[in-house]
Amino acid sequence: MSERKASVTRNTLETRITATVNLDGSGQAQFDTGIPFLEHMLDQIARHGMMDLDIVAKGDLHIDDHHTVEDIGITLGQAFTKAVGDKKGIVRYGHSYVPLDEALSRVVVDFSGRPGLVYHIPFTRAQVGGFDVDLFQEFFQGFVNHAQVSLHIDNLRGDNSHHQIETVFKAFGRALRMALAADPAMAGITPSTKGVL
Repeated sequence: MSERKASVTRNTLETRITATVNLDGSGQAQFDTGIPFLEHMLDQIARHGMMDLDIVAKGDLHIDDHHTVEDIGITLGQAFTKAVGDKKGIVRYGHSYVPLDEALSRVVVDFSGRPGLVYHIPFTRAQVGGFDVDLFQEFFQGFVNHAQVSLHIDNLRGDNSHHQIETVFKAFGRALRMALAADPAMAGITPSTKGVL
């Protein structure tokens, strides 16, 4: 596989975001978003996905976090699309179950070329550290739409909202890592009966 790195900048009237990814990194992460709890979750993607992420975001946080969170998902999805390229030789599908104390989540991803999100997290409270947990769905929807993946997220159990979402992001990172790994049996081949993804 060729080098799988990309950097994308997205500027709107609400946000200015640059996302840089190295899919074959070592789990290094740098964030400057103004949203500490989201950064903590993004770090889980890098560490458990064994990829390098660098995200700089300036948004209208004086209004609320919504635009910035959603647009980070969009920009990160665009960077993934660029970095993954033609998808030849990748496993394509990835899944992971991750526990954290009482919480357990399952994430399944398919680099199908078709966006789809199925999202079930019965949060036990509406905020974690002042962060509105509803915005996580906006992040994942933005990512899915622009990375062109099918993504199934299920928190199977959990009493602590922090634990619930942290298991999701850890499982997301690990599912990405599996799906994007090189499949020696598929070297140079698109993993689809259609011949294109």
